[in-house]
Amino acid sequence: MGTIKEYDCQRGCEKEIKESGEINCTYKRGCCKLGVFNWLEGISQDDMKDLFEVRFKNTRKLIYRNTSEQNLKIGDIVVVEAQNGYDVGIITLAGPIIANQLKRDRIDPQTYEFRKIYRKARPADIQKWQDAIAREHRTMIRSRQMAAALQLNMKIGDVEFQGDGSKAIFYYIADERVDFRQLIKDFAEEFRIRIEMKQIGARQEAGLIGGLGVCGQALCCSRYMNNFQSITTQAARCQDLSLNPQKLAGQCGKLKCCINYEASVYVDAQAKMPKVTEPLQFEDGEAFLMKTDILKGMMWFSYDPKSMANMIALNNKEVKEIIALNKKGVKAPTQMHNNLGEKNSEFMSAVGEESISRFDNDTKKKKKGRKENSERKEKSERKENAEHKDGAERKDGAERRDRGNNRRYRGNREKREKNQNSSNEA
Repeated sequence: MGTIKEYDCQRGCEKEIKESGEINCTYKRGCCKLGVFNWLEGISQDDMKDLFEVRFKNTRKLIYRNTSEQNLKIGDIVVVEAQNGYDVGIITLAGPIIANQLKRDRIDPQTYEFRKIYRKARPADIQKWQDAIAREHRTMIRSRQMAAALQLNMKIGDVEFQGDGSKAIFYYIADERVDFRQLIKDFAEEFRIRIEMKQIGARQEAGLIGGLGVCGQALCCSRYMNNFQSITTQAARCQDLSLNPQKLAGQCGKLKCCINYEASVYVDAQAKMPKVTEPLQFEDGEAFLMKTDILKGMMWFSYDPKSMANMIALNNKEVKEIIALNKKGVKAPTQMHNNLGEKNSEFMSAVGEESISRFDNDTKKKKKGRKENSERKEKSERKENAEHKDGAERKDGAERRDRGNNRRYRGNREKREKNQNSSNEA
């Protein structure tokens, strides 16, 4: 049969099943969720030498203290202390960088009671661990069926078994409080294990499952985010984003976390822009605000409030000066000389961007262009053929004229010779 290799992305390990049935697991960074780069690798620190970060399924990871007196390193599969029994995980961080992780989680290493690392996992521990992992998917499917039978308004997103197979964590999502006491009894009777129900939000579920965002990269919640800040549509408004729920929502159905990333920059830039509450007064008429580019500090005005043609581009300083003049009752000089093609080309209208038929128009244009090219090609070919035919006809006419001239020349020469002979005879 040969050796079989499987990659477990949820735990970041590669499983190798040999012909003898022995299972060998090795740590593989790959697409580990909430992975951390150890930029302090190779540096030793005495007060952190016994602390290790142990990763379990998906985004669950904890800091443990090594009490086994064994030499442990990143990538070792270890047996750790659990509330009841033991669990199995993979060491993913060690050394001084653990101090940063503790600081981020607001844990004081002097007073916090860390759970223990018992030992490196033995082949029997790994075998039991893999058997428990193999039960997770079947258990999740069955648990969803049982929850639906009880008509509970909840969704079971994932199931994680403890390393010794004696306990399972059921991650569920619910919009309201759910009475699942009967469900826990049914689970315990069906699966014969200890049950722990853990409620998570839509963003936590997206972090557990993972995926790709519209930017083409892995979801932030599964890549590095632990704490989720509140996101409002005001952050989208200050960035002039389209208030389209389909564009603003992420994989979890909530507002995208990345909306908050640049909101502070836009707020600072917005504070530098003048507030235009009425049209600007120029010598040649009133100009209405049509478009604002906050980051560039540019504002576009038009003399026609219903048209975006022939717009005037002004920076925020120029607009402030014009507003100051208008407050004094002075009309500003005309700015039509600023109506240059280079500035107008910077503004792009989004009208028709959502039209489904925009692709059809491009297709029609392409077909029309191909048709025009073929017509021009046929026309040039016909012209060349006509020119070639005319040239051939002219050549044939010239040849016929040459032949006729030759016959007349021979006839005239024969007549002269005949006349000459007759005169000699006389």
